Amino acid sequence: MPKVLTAARVRVAAQNETEYVNTLRELSQFAEARGQRIWLFRNAKDPRLFIEFSESPTEMSHRAQASRLPEEIKLERRLQTIATYAPDAWELWSEVPVATASQA
Repeated sequence: MPKVLTAARVRVAAQNETEYVNTLRELSQFAEARGQRIWLFRNAKDPRLFIEFSESPTEMSHRAQASRLPEEIKLERRLQTIATYAPDAWELWSEVPVATASQA
């Protein structure tokens, strides 16, 4: 079964950055307990622009789809109030297996 990923562009005001990163860190602890991963990157030219990658083993277990604990829902709501997500933030992308050099 291929993995599923979202890649969300997120704009965060300077005064909210610490809370944003800390909130995402808390959320990632819940994700890791389920075999999910969350990565965060900052744009090299625009320090207020971030990209969140959220990976899950299946579509139904992904952060954008799965039912979650009340604590996780609260963290997601907090993120929505302190950051601005791009309109396509929750589009799901499915892994496409590619041949390795040894398989060619």
